Amino acid sequence: MKNILIIGAGKSSSSLIKYLLDKADIENLFLTIGDLDINNAKQLVNNHKKTNVIQFDVFNDNQRQLEIKNCDLVISMLPARFHIEVAKDCITLKKHMVTASYISKEMQALNEQAKENNLVFMNEIGLDPGLDHMSAMKVIDSIRNNKGKMLLFESFCGGLVAPESDTNLWNYKFTWNPRNVVLAGQGGAAMFIQESTYKYIPYHKLFRRTEFLKIENNRYEAYANRDSLKYRSVYGLDNIPTMYRGTIRKIGFSRAWNIFVQLGMTDDSYTIEDSENMSYRDFVNLFLAYSPSDSVELKLRSYLKIDQDDIMWEKLVELDLFNPKKKVKLKNATPAQILQKILEDSWTLKSDDKDMIVMQHLFGYELNNNKKQIESSLVVKGENQTYTAMAKTVGLPVAIAALKILKGEIKTPGVQLPILKEVYEPILKELENYGIIFKEREVPYLGYNPNHVRG
Repeated sequence: MKNILIIGAGKSSSSLIKYLLDKADIENLFLTIGDLDINNAKQLVNNHKKTNVIQFDVFNDNQRQLEIKNCDLVISMLPARFHIEVAKDCITLKKHMVTASYISKEMQALNEQAKENNLVFMNEIGLDPGLDHMSAMKVIDSIRNNKGKMLLFESFCGGLVAPESDTNLWNYKFTWNPRNVVLAGQGGAAMFIQESTYKYIPYHKLFRRTEFLKIENNRYEAYANRDSLKYRSVYGLDNIPTMYRGTIRKIGFSRAWNIFVQLGMTDDSYTIEDSENMSYRDFVNLFLAYSPSDSVELKLRSYLKIDQDDIMWEKLVELDLFNPKKKVKLKNATPAQILQKILEDSWTLKSDDKDMIVMQHLFGYELNNNKKQIESSLVVKGENQTYTAMAKTVGLPVAIAALKILKGEIKTPGVQLPILKEVYEPILKELENYGIIFKEREVPYLGYNPNHVRG
């Protein structure tokens, strides 16, 4: 019997748990699923005989160590900041570990100990990071094996609402953590390299400098991620002239979102007095000049130079931003927290809504003195509110990697991400059985030009 401890049974765990339960009999698996709130986990396992659902507190040292001791592998679906205590116990108790989160400095510091104990600590094996690494390395390795020289790598990913559920003017609903959406792009300038020249986009300009993409005959835009150069060395692309990573949205989203940035509504660095008694209209008025004779609407349009018949104005009105009766009801809240509350009123997925994941890579390279370009695209739609596209693309790679580690098919020890062929090749192949298929095609070489519509 192979025992797997899954810590965290949130929205991204549904497909992960289903995959392992479907394999439980043939692979002789037993799952212990721990969460502070066990109701969701109970619904997901439906009294399956190969499961034990427990109330689990990751900060309870005795419980955490006991459960890890009794398993063969730990899957942590907790927020990234909570992984480290689990990881330390896995070192001490000699257990493999899998997470979908970015490798933190604290996690990386455990690399030598993991190797010494012959343990696989697989991280960044979800969607982004995860599927992006694996699908990118598959093509990059292929280009290298054919003696090609990489000239350009661009990578884009977005969690969106499926077309049939796209019912608002923003063409957007929350399919992942709303707080991350509100705070996106903060913490420093976006950095990338274009034709061997470093480029920086400050936060206040980020949403007005977008790329345009065409994926499966649909047009999208993308704004730059904060650090596009983080994986140059990891991917073996230290000398590449152009490297850019971005977040995908429907066209028009970024221009409208920029309104909130310019007003200061995405700021999370201070709290607002008496915020719980404030109306949505009061909140908007906080960021506008004092003028008792002018309405909030007039002041906002004048400040941001928005015409009354501009679609940008209609998007703001749709959010009910100027409603004097709707209350914030959040005590000592930051502007970002209040904005999140307002957006959740309008952008929360309804019970019959479906989400969608869109990803695209562009690989420019030189071969035999000819410049070529490969486009690799992925579109995945969710089934329902339980088995979402997000849960599928995050959870399935995690589950497949965990099983392959237990079976000894992934065996290189250490703290790592899925860039080795022994990892990405079989996982990508198996994911095709679940409709997660990257479509690759050769396209004319464009180089870097944000004015082109890629695709």
